[in-house]
Amino acid sequence: MQLKTILNHVQKFKSFVYGRVTWHPADNGPRIEVEVHERVGSRPICAHCGRRSAGYDRQPVRRFEFVPMWGIRVFFLYAPRRVDCRCCGVHVERMPWALGKQQLTTTYAWYLARWARRLSWTETARAFQTSWHHVFASVEMAVRWGREHQSLEGVTAIGIDEIAWRKGHKYLTLVYQIDAGCKRLLWIGKDRKVETLEGFFTWYGVERSKQLRYVCSDMWKPYLKVIAAKASTAIHVLDRFHIVAHLNKAIDETRAAEHRALKAEGHGDVLKNARWGYLKRPENLTGKQVYRMADLLRMNLKTTKSWLAREHFERFWEYKSPHYAGLFLDSWCTMVMRSRLEPMKRVAKMLRKHRALLLNWHRAKGMFSSGVVEGFNTKAKLTSRMAYGFRTFHGASTALYHSLGNLPEPKVAHRFF
Repeated sequence: MQLKTILNHVQKFKSFVYGRVTWHPADNGPRIEVEVHERVGSRPICAHCGRRSAGYDRQPVRRFEFVPMWGIRVFFLYAPRRVDCRCCGVHVERMPWALGKQQLTTTYAWYLARWARRLSWTETARAFQTSWHHVFASVEMAVRWGREHQSLEGVTAIGIDEIAWRKGHKYLTLVYQIDAGCKRLLWIGKDRKVETLEGFFTWYGVERSKQLRYVCSDMWKPYLKVIAAKASTAIHVLDRFHIVAHLNKAIDETRAAEHRALKAEGHGDVLKNARWGYLKRPENLTGKQVYRMADLLRMNLKTTKSWLAREHFERFWEYKSPHYAGLFLDSWCTMVMRSRLEPMKRVAKMLRKHRALLLNWHRAKGMFSSGVVEGFNTKAKLTSRMAYGFRTFHGASTALYHSLGNLPEPKVAHRFF
């Protein structure tokens, strides 16, 4: 089978035909060059308005890189025509295999963009003997097309969180769709301020915001304020993940302070290497940690009391009724406030302050939580590590939309992998 026959099967262009195919050996590897010609009698299309118009003149031959075949680079050679459009004036014709002044064919750009989801941009460029800038431009094109064509219908649950993307407390606000049938990144904003999240709701629209049924977030005040104003009809869930994180932090603070006090008294070995025994769930303890925790539970330690308070709080998530869950929460907070566990008392005050939002977890029947959001955040951090960080917000947002946005792609005759 000849190369032109293969191209006509996988990449056929209306009003254009393939011409001569030539082989060119080179020091950096051989390449195949395929001439492209317009069909006899066909009129060029204006790149601006899309109307067929009379030809004006012809530009020099340009080279467009196509998907490599058998590891050999392939180029299309074509001398673009200029059209004399009645509406737009004299412009270069629209070519179905490339956009504007791009050196890559659109097919090759989508090919690189798909591989850039699996590999880093640098590794993708090395694997296909192209430049990093070509890979970035391909990913940028895929993200732009996907964002323009993505559907925002049927979104009923969103999760909001932030991740650090640069040193110096530089954050990105990420908004995810967390519906059971569709989980994806919806929007990225710079910083984690009130104005940042307001930007999301402005982009999302008032009507769509009213259709939201569930919103999951942590207890960051700017988020709470904006959600209450912009998505007041939705059930705002403060989920289990962040509450347990605050409880574990309180346990760790208590352990560290008590360890320093015991060490000063000459009993430094009591809590030495006991951190993960207190922070892990009991069912996740190793055999050695089980015996160590059994010894620690016999001692009258503040850390042990904090650990027991956290284990007792686990009953809160087992309630089916928000009313009885609220009674338990009030009882637990009263118990902790009567103790001398200062870090735990701070957590109890925080839980009392956000009591109504905590009970929304039960009103949502535990179906939605930020556990999904934290999973996405882990993938976002992995994307950043693969790129060794990002210098600009545009680069970071492009990479995250590409890897987490589940963006649509155009239908093509052949995907090449």
